[in-house]
Amino acid sequence: MSTLRVPQPIPPVADDCEQLRKAFSGWGTNEGLIISILAHRNANQRKLIRETYAQTYGEDLLKALDKELTSDFERLVHLWTLDSAERDAFLANEATKKWTSSNQVLVEIACTRSSQQLFFARKAYHSLYKKSLEEDVAHHTTGDYRKLLLPLVSSYRYEGEEVNMTLAKTEAKLLHEKISKKAYNDDDLIRILATRSRAQINATLNHYKDEFGKDINKDLKADPKDEFLALLRATVKCLIRPERYFEKIVRLAINRRGTDEGALTRVVATRAEVDLKIIADEYQRRNSVPLERAIVKDTTGDYEKMLLALLGQDDA
Repeated sequence: MSTLRVPQPIPPVADDCEQLRKAFSGWGTNEGLIISILAHRNANQRKLIRETYAQTYGEDLLKALDKELTSDFERLVHLWTLDSAERDAFLANEATKKWTSSNQVLVEIACTRSSQQLFFARKAYHSLYKKSLEEDVAHHTTGDYRKLLLPLVSSYRYEGEEVNMTLAKTEAKLLHEKISKKAYNDDDLIRILATRSRAQINATLNHYKDEFGKDINKDLKADPKDEFLALLRATVKCLIRPERYFEKIVRLAINRRGTDEGALTRVVATRAEVDLKIIADEYQRRNSVPLERAIVKDTTGDYEKMLLALLGQDDA
């Protein structure tokens, strides 16, 4: 469930562009005006604003925003204003260039988006960077990480609900066998996680728990410090329980000494129109504190206001 709140009736796009132009004019920037418009428009409306702004003023709105805004607030507004495929391509490119074995952003994009969304992100990557996401992932990763990430980002999963229960039982047994032998980089284990539909993986992992008495992710915690195992657990969580995966990212971002604004920004910008309400409910259930209260405690200024607006916690 989305947390985005769009006013009714929606103002004409020309008015939005004029107001944004005003926000950039004169002494200082009117950040409140920018939030009141962009944080309350859906993806199609924001795209139309960008197009109209460029036609009217001969300038890319993103460039204007980057010039006028700074720091975490600028990054949040920038990510939010991009369309979702461009945003995923941008985040994926950043993740490949700054890749470390603890970086889960590529798994997040590959496993929480629909097949179509991932396909569009790969197309946007071509347009923006004049190369493919797959070649960058292959170039910047090595060993087991490459072996897992390359098929994940290349995947085009079946999205239907049909499930083959015989296959689920066979593959649950296969997964248990490989994990028991600590063959975490096994071809079949990776093939199952990288190609099966979410419905099929869900059935397989339910059978795994029924048959062997444990969640697969408990068995993949044999060595909590092993970053490849952490990546496998993230893959499973993103495919089956994305709201729990994102809740943990937000919790760790807020609870660490000094907020991890990068992670918090990414989750809010990418999930506000998807399932941020479910993530916020999961956060409150797990931490006994509303997410908006945790954000108010941990952030300040226009960055805080934009986060709260995207959480649906201001007046549209």
